[in-house]
Amino acid sequence: MAWRRAFSTLGCAGAPLDDVLALARPGGWEGLELRAAPGEPVHVGLSTHARGEVRAAIAAAGMEALAVASYIEIDDPGVADALVVEDVLAHLQLASDLGASFVRVFPGGPSSDNAAVRRLQAIAARLDEVPDVVLALETHDSCSTGVAAADVLRRIGHSRIRAVWDVQHPWRAGEAVADTLGALGPLLAYVQITDARSLDDPTPCLLGNGVLPLRGVRDVLMGSRYDGWVSLEWASYWYPEAPPLEAALPGARRWFDGSLWSEDG
Repeated sequence: MAWRRAFSTLGCAGAPLDDVLALARPGGWEGLELRAAPGEPVHVGLSTHARGEVRAAIAAAGMEALAVASYIEIDDPGVADALVVEDVLAHLQLASDLGASFVRVFPGGPSSDNAAVRRLQAIAARLDEVPDVVLALETHDSCSTGVAAADVLRRIGHSRIRAVWDVQHPWRAGEAVADTLGALGPLLAYVQITDARSLDDPTPCLLGNGVLPLRGVRDVLMGSRYDGWVSLEWASYWYPEAPPLEAALPGARRWFDGSLWSEDG
């Protein structure tokens, strides 16, 4: 199965875009999940001209902007509904300007008043303001499992509000990979892969050297005939002791082509 290959710039946080693109060129990478935060090449404060430059540079490298990876928590009880909605819309506009297909958000929460559903409904009512970009809720926080994320998204019922399957969090919550994919089904926006030292230590380690069920993830994606994006999310920004992104990329390529486990049959 020929999945589209991407990696997140979380693993090279703060690096100039030209350096990121140089890192991507040798490995057949097709897309970038662009970390959107102050100090990064991409953030909502970019001018129209700067957004055009980023889009042109990515296109000139023969790549696509897969997603704008925001840090918005939809269910954040400390932020007013209107501010969350406007922040999401600003990131959707940034994604549109960059040619990105998705904006990643976190569930956050849980709040005591079901704010996530209420805010997502408000966002759904305004999605026509930013055509084509999909809002993607990551399996994380209060929606760590596919079942929990799907429950929220089905209550919204909008084709442009879907889920990112971050393979680590559902597994850590005790959900089998087949159950995660089964729950998300057509709600799936794209998939993030990584590996970690242990259930209790999420420090990234080279793919195949940790405990995450990466073979199972690959098997269920193949079995479902999934043909979308898969992105390597390398959280070395949060775990400085992790191997650098450039050391993780070869193992990710081997995961894609199925050779990561060739030595053990």
